Amino acid sequence: MNPNPHNIQLVAVDMDGTFARSDYTYDISRFKDILARMAAVGCRFVVASGNQYHQLRSLFPDDAHELSFVAENGALVMDQEELLFAADIKEEAITKVLSLCKKYPEIKNVMCGFNSAYCERGKVSEDFFNLTNIYYHKLKWVDDFSQVDDRILKFAPTVPVEKTTYYCELFGENLQGMLVPTSSGHGSIDLILPGCHKAAGLQKLVQRWGITPDQCVAFGDGGNDLEMLNYCGLSYAMANAPDEIKKSASHVCPSNDEDGVLVTLDKLFPK
Repeated sequence: MNPNPHNIQLVAVDMDGTFARSDYTYDISRFKDILARMAAVGCRFVVASGNQYHQLRSLFPDDAHELSFVAENGALVMDQEELLFAADIKEEAITKVLSLCKKYPEIKNVMCGFNSAYCERGKVSEDFFNLTNIYYHKLKWVDDFSQVDDRILKFAPTVPVEKTTYYCELFGENLQGMLVPTSSGHGSIDLILPGCHKAAGLQKLVQRWGITPDQCVAFGDGGNDLEMLNYCGLSYAMANAPDEIKKSASHVCPSNDEDGVLVTLDKLFPK
């Protein structure tokens, strides 16, 4: 039997709601078996998430050096241990975001830099900081965002869940293309540079490795996965994804809590 019948050279997985179960675990030994089979046929595994690179790495303590990462929704791309791309938001756009968030105190903003992410004292609670720390392992308090001396990759504002669409539109109108809002739902919004999304990150790896999008597989469950699902020749929406995501993917696989990614990879890379 051909161990790679589809000639797949790249597998890209979103993390929250896709690869990780709801309790943020995954079947480590099953993953290791699949990773070894993928490596044997020259296929690479890419973690593509809105989360911070340091947090994503920590989920794969034994294997991170073998994996590539499209982190921060495409704002940071690592080819194994090598930095391939890092976004750099200009001062004008940073100022615009900060002044906009000041007008709407219910926005809880996180500034995501290359070295760390940042929360402002007095603007968000200790509880919010601790929750954010789950997704951004390098996170610091600052008195004011203007004090931050770092390369800014993106902003990650959290808004009331029922107002997610409202704020996406508000950011879109006010930032006038300097930054683009993308949402994974649940009140989480990312403000990223135009053209800076998961598919753009994958494209950098595809070009570097001399492969084609048709040789790529993507798994996702949210709005920030749409470009990636459309970019890859084979795409799987999770059973727990909204209908619009399922319509964009070529297939639907079992949910994240049913280990849908690993179940599918077992079939794509048979023993």
